[in-house]
Order: sequence, then C-alpha cells, then structure tokens
Amino acid sequence: MTILGLHHITLVSANAQRTAEFYTHVLGLRMIKKTVNFDDPESYHLYFGDEKGTPGTAITFFEWAHLSKGRHGVGGTHHLALRVKNQDGLLKWKRRLTDLGIRVRGPYDRYYFQSIYFRDPDGVILEIATDGPGFAIDEETIGMEHRPPPESLMLANRDETTIEQLTWHAPIETITEDMALLNGMHHITAIASDIRSTNAFYTDILGMRRVKMTDNFDDPTSAHWYWGDETGSPGSLITYFERKLDQTGYAQIGTGMTHHFAFAVADEEVQRYYQRKLANAGYRVSQIIDRQYFKSIYSHDPDGHIVEIATLQPGFLVDEDLETLGTKLMLPPQYEPYREAIEARLTPITITPWKKPEKVTGDE
Repeated sequence: MTILGLHHITLVSANAQRTAEFYTHVLGLRMIKKTVNFDDPESYHLYFGDEKGTPGTAITFFEWAHLSKGRHGVGGTHHLALRVKNQDGLLKWKRRLTDLGIRVRGPYDRYYFQSIYFRDPDGVILEIATDGPGFAIDEETIGMEHRPPPESLMLANRDETTIEQLTWHAPIETITEDMALLNGMHHITAIASDIRSTNAFYTDILGMRRVKMTDNFDDPTSAHWYWGDETGSPGSLITYFERKLDQTGYAQIGTGMTHHFAFAVADEEVQRYYQRKLANAGYRVSQIIDRQYFKSIYSHDPDGHIVEIATLQPGFLVDEDLETLGTKLMLPPQYEPYREAIEARLTPITITPWKKPEKVTGDE
C-alpha cells in the first residue's frame, strides 16, 4: 500500500500545435496520446513521454486557449524537472536549447544534483536535473535534520558570469541516448504556506518519506523540503517551497500553469486505501474515475493544489499499437458517437514522426 512515484503532471496550454512541436521536436519526447479532456471534450488532452508512455514519464496538457496567463502562488506548482544522467548530458541540453534561441539559466550546483532552467512556449518553468549525487551526500539517514545549503552554492555567492559561459563544446544537432529525457520526471516543485502541514500530508497520509529539509538556494528565507521513496530516487520526488501567503498570494490557474499532478499506485485496492485515509483525515476525495488509460482518485494538498492518485494499468497501448501511438485522435467510448462534431471543433495537430534517440558513436 505505497506510492510508487510520480505518474504524470498536467499543465495548461494556449496552443496545442505549438506545445506538441516543442515537447517533441525540441525536447525529443514522444506524443503518446492525442485525446480530449474527458470532462471537457471540446478541448485537447495531449500526453508526451517515453516510447510507450511509462508512468512517471508523462507530461500532459489541456488546451484551454480561452484562459488568461496563470500565476505562481501558494497552492500551485512552481516548476517541473526532467531527468538526465549526468553533467555532460546537462551541458549538451544547454547547448541545444541555446542554439535554438531558448534562454537557459545554469548549470547550477544544487548539491544533490545539477540543473538548468528554461521555459516552454507558455512560460512553464522547466528544469533538467542530473540523477546524482543524491540526498545521502550530507546525511547518513536522509530527511532527519535541517541541512542548510552550502554557502558557496547560494545565489549571493555564485559567479553568474562563469556559469553562463559553461556549455557543451559543439553544436547538438540530434538528441542522443546519453541526453534523452525519456526517463521522465526528476521532481515536481510546488508552493506551500505551511511546510509542516504539507509534511503531515505527505508523510502521515500518503506515507511518503521526507528525504531532505533544506532551504531554497536562491532564497534562504524559504524552506525547501523534499518527499519521495525510501532513498529519494529521481522520479519519486515532490518538493515544496514555503512562502508567506500574505506576500505571495494564491496561485491562479491559467496557461503556463499546472492543473494537477499525479502519483502512481499499483491498482484500485491501493487507491481505495488512500481514499479512506484522505477521507478520514478530513480531505475531500473523489470516487474512482476511469480515465481509459488508468483509474484515478482526486484530492488536494493542505493549500488546495489538486493531487491525483493513478493506477499503472491498463496503460496507453490499450487502444493503439506501439508503432502508431499518438498519431490518431483517440476518444473514450462515451464520446465516440460524437467524433465528427468533436473533430470539427479541434484544430488538427501535425508533427513529424517520432524517432528513438540516436546511439552515441565516436568521440562525443
């Protein structure tokens, strides 16, 4: 009866075509499902991930062009981090993105990993983070004591000019296996008004382990805590910045913002277990809802951020072959009779066929 890790994150896009081009052509993810929002069938719901949409790799978007720009705040997500193996891969991504005209910050040493930051076309803050060195670097038993950031790594002491010049030595024309983002998410970072209430939610109710108590490296007045599996594995991590509500305000849903994020569990039995725990703790929680590719329950964290718990199965191959995954508009059975009307309201999306990352050859 445990949370297995991250399942997916769902954000809001103003333009489905633009979003699809960015996440496939620029970041090299595969569009694994083109469907509609099951609760709003006149809008797209796009999924991007690895070759077959393994839970933990899925980044999904509702296309809601009618919404205004969202804003960060308490009860919202701050950024999403994707995984790369090591610093070489990180520098290759910096070079590729910079050469494409995308502004990149970093690489920054976050002590437990290194990372770069940039934005997608809607302004979503994206991070690419290395898998190591991990959370045991400054604690034998992780998450037990407050560990302030090393002074040399904090904003006030960084040499931004030198950092800006760090990049890969040659242009990156194609995405190779050593830099591919197909291992999925590294972590998701949200914003809380009371980090101890958030801690109780994740440890006491969801049963996750607190793996680090530190401070924001760019704002030492803000606590930064991490939760995940027993070892704090990349892909299991949810992190929060603590911000004062009277200064930050609440998040506002809109384009460029997260709608919800989801944790993975094995099956409906585990969902029912968490359903009972959430309800007994006084949280509103939904019934189990069939989302075609997984089943879900929905609740919220102490500040109101929507939190979903989703099953691993049946997966994205339930209605498409692996070879053609993500190429056709797939509708759930209840909407299939209305396909013609639904398609008439959606702007067609065109992207080039997905190719696996190239194998590294020679001296890279």
